[in-house]
Amino acid sequence: MPAIFRPALKTSLTLLACAALLAPLHAGAGAAAPAARADGTAATKEAVARPRLLVVMVIDGLPSEQVQRYRDQFGQGGLRRLLEQGASFTNAHQAHGITVTAIGHTAVLTGAYPYRHGIIGNNWLDADGRQVYCTEDTRYTYIGEPATDPHDGTSPALLRVDTLGDQLRYATGNRSKVVTVSGKDRGAILLAGKTGTAYMFMDKTGDFASSTYYMQQHPAWVERFRAGKPQDRYYGKAWTPLLPDSAYADDAPFPAPSLKGPNRFPFMFYSESGAPAADYYNRLKTSPAVDELTLEFARAAVEGEQLGSNPSGATDVLGISLSGHDYVNHAYGPESRMSHDHLQQVDRKIAAFFDFLDRRIGMDNVLVVLTADHGFSNTPEFSRQRRIDAARIDPKAVTAGLGKALAERFGAPGLVKTSYLPEIYLDYAAIDKRGLARADVEDAAARILLAQPGIAEVFTRTQMERGVAANSRMATLMQRAWNRELSGDLLVVPAAYSFFSGGAEGTTHGTPYNYDTSVPLLIMGKRWIRPGALGQYAEVVDIAPTLAHILRVRAPAAAEGRVLTEALR
Repeated sequence: MPAIFRPALKTSLTLLACAALLAPLHAGAGAAAPAARADGTAATKEAVARPRLLVVMVIDGLPSEQVQRYRDQFGQGGLRRLLEQGASFTNAHQAHGITVTAIGHTAVLTGAYPYRHGIIGNNWLDADGRQVYCTEDTRYTYIGEPATDPHDGTSPALLRVDTLGDQLRYATGNRSKVVTVSGKDRGAILLAGKTGTAYMFMDKTGDFASSTYYMQQHPAWVERFRAGKPQDRYYGKAWTPLLPDSAYADDAPFPAPSLKGPNRFPFMFYSESGAPAADYYNRLKTSPAVDELTLEFARAAVEGEQLGSNPSGATDVLGISLSGHDYVNHAYGPESRMSHDHLQQVDRKIAAFFDFLDRRIGMDNVLVVLTADHGFSNTPEFSRQRRIDAARIDPKAVTAGLGKALAERFGAPGLVKTSYLPEIYLDYAAIDKRGLARADVEDAAARILLAQPGIAEVFTRTQMERGVAANSRMATLMQRAWNRELSGDLLVVPAAYSFFSGGAEGTTHGTPYNYDTSVPLLIMGKRWIRPGALGQYAEVVDIAPTLAHILRVRAPAAAEGRVLTEALR
């Protein structure tokens, strides 16, 4: 496994020791065993044709436990089909400590951790304290849209590594097509890699668009889709529960305090202006509508790009990131009726999409992977009802309290530069000017933070540079999430079921606890995958090496996962 740090870094650890620090949770990476037939005999790689289409699906913000908890209510053709006809890993994780959308999506097809791939969050701060968005690039603009803001996601420039799709296109002389679509720009761009093509939902217009990084104008099939304005058909309609009331009997009635009623169904789709406008299109995101639109666009891409019907015989890749579940869980919590119903609705929409692929390509020719970018914490109100300590921790109060305490301790103000929790940036120039030892200030800051309510662990830059991953699982996950050039000087981990938030509603994710790291990992493909539930430990970074093995291409350069041989025929 590659070393955490570059050789030029001055540290007492050898490169071999650095690499070993990342190994305890994920031993077993390496060359894959030969594929096996159902009768147990060895099969050559040439005996099984490559998939005509690889579909990589990410359901944003889907905890693994929700798949298990609601599986008996799923229909026949969607998630149930994946669970019954595919390999289902019940102990799969996003194995890094800052579990947010951008990092989770990056892991899927790079097989890499943030310390290598450079996407350390949805947002982070540069050396001057300016906020950076993970897929921003002011050199490019959205195609056919009225405006592109400086922090809009338009390219993968900040992604430092390649993806499986990039390797596949390299291996096939660019004959393989890689097309991705998502309700979020980062969901599409970070799956597409450097050489794929990404399309994303536009908040202001409800259209799907690409950027000038990928092309100067949309192909005809995209323009036809946009001209149809499918996003407007929901206007004046409502999101209502799919199942009978009795199916939701165990759900928690903890809506946002500003809402009326225990569950607030039906949810109306409308605009204050009386016609479809930006506020209406934003309402679509916290509902099944955005996912239905995303899958409709995916169908149009299959037809428009002839995905799965490549004349060269090369495998094409379709990446689909369904964003609605994340928005719903943020607003109402994964324990809510809204989250429960949303997953059931998404299940039926996935089933319809699989039916389309069956008619268009034949599912025997399709390999499907479904996972999530992160899990979710329950709302603090729900956790406290279960007698679990939980709180929303004000990030501004944490940073202000630390700055004041450090000033009193060292007689010097301004030692804290800024923060974007869970990361805090110290002012090393001010520390050096005062003649203070950086490690002393870091250690003092850690002790001060640990004395505050709701803080469980603090890791310092000095600890990270020396390597702390052997100490615990949590430390390993945080080590993987920390990039020496980009990350802050302190990584602050809240107590379990607590999180950093300046608001008073909803919930979030982002910690190294199991409820945030545990995600579904389902792989289905009749010719390549052995069906069954598997309890072996697996990581999302295992997906890219496993797919590379099946497709017989080189794994992405920074991939550290293993081939999931237990799932292969």
